Amino acid sequence: MAGPDSPTGPSRSTPGSPAPGTRLRQWLVAVLGAAVCLTMLVLGLWQMRVFEAKENENAALRAQQAAVPLLENVAADGTVGDVYGRTVTVTGTYLPAEQVLVLDADGAVRVLSALQVEDGRVLAVVRGTVPAVSSTIPPPPAGTVAVAGVFLPSDAADQRAVPAGTLASVRLGALAQVWPQQLLPGYVTLSAGDSRAQGLAPATVALPTGEGSLQNIGYALQWWVFAAFGAFMTVRFVRALGRRGSLGTLAEEEDE
Repeated sequence: MAGPDSPTGPSRSTPGSPAPGTRLRQWLVAVLGAAVCLTMLVLGLWQMRVFEAKENENAALRAQQAAVPLLENVAADGTVGDVYGRTVTVTGTYLPAEQVLVLDADGAVRVLSALQVEDGRVLAVVRGTVPAVSSTIPPPPAGTVAVAGVFLPSDAADQRAVPAGTLASVRLGALAQVWPQQLLPGYVTLSAGDSRAQGLAPATVALPTGEGSLQNIGYALQWWVFAAFGAFMTVRFVRALGRRGSLGTLAEEEDE
């Protein structure tokens, strides 16, 4: 008859290995913990989308507010009031010789013209877009004109290679090297109706954001912190179950 230690006898657990059922409990805890962490990550992403949507909504509402006079909100020393992203009005005269094309990354070709305002400074005005750099560009209106559009800060620098005589973005620092007059600290993009009236297609306005609910982004970060803590605790629980199962196995073997 085969003894308990013979190859055909009942099998024993390797000393220090988890007790039967421990692996199953570890897997259950790991799966449950992973599900909870994934849920919290998804909730954080959803909260970030709420934050972004709130920012875009605030920017759109700001642009729809009643127009304000530009020169009343931009001091002679260049200090700008709370007008970025708002519709402004200003009167001036276009300088036909000072015009440049802006080649955007999405392929749009914006027509940027210089408007000299009553105090002698120049405002960069995106009058609209044309299909290509080689397109015929309608001249700006002659004489004194009233301009209304969304006032935006200088675009970020864009290092893309563009043809000579064109710009990759409406960056006022680069524009100052092309136009000799003192520039106002921002530029205006005309409305769709005004662009079409000048024979140009409307230009897309990238409204500035940054006024979304901080509460929403705080909630998103909170969910992600909870997810990290949940992952940490899941690993600890799995390891604790493994140690407990190993100790239980050792105790059973010593009793035998």
